[in-house]
Amino acid sequence: PPSGKGLVVSPADGKVVSIAEIKEGSFFPAPATRLSIFLSPLDVHINRSPVSGVVEEVKYQSGKFIAAYKPDASEGNEQNALRFVDQDGHRLGVVQVAGVVARRIICRAKAGDALARGQRFGLIMFGSRTDTYLPAGCKIEVSEGQRVKGGETIIARFT
Repeated sequence: PPSGKGLVVSPADGKVVSIAEIKEGSFFPAPATRLSIFLSPLDVHINRSPVSGVVEEVKYQSGKFIAAYKPDASEGNEQNALRFVDQDGHRLGVVQVAGVVARRIICRAKAGDALARGQRFGLIMFGSRTDTYLPAGCKIEVSEGQRVKGGETIIARFT
């Protein structure tokens, strides 16, 4: 992973399919930017910590299995959400979203775990999506349609 203060790296390999401002969500109850990455069956499906910090909360939600590249997948699909707090107190969320093909999420991180930037914490079986919720004050460094690499591509910076 790249080193440097305030960097947020991609939690997954794949293609950025959406960058959207949201008022609030069920897991991240503050205005945020949701950056959605679609993992095709050909991508590596390992998920990595976007920052060095502590996992504050892990929350599983059962749901549907809509194709993960569709916008509705963020809200309705089976998912596992993690909220991180980095070393400077910035909070952000990563949500593992199951897709239509294999329908399985694995998360080895638990509340209280300290993770390094780029460290593996789980995986989603094939044809899935990973949403990152970035709070106000983050400068987005990628664009829709761009391919990213988990633990390596800088997707945002805290300013």
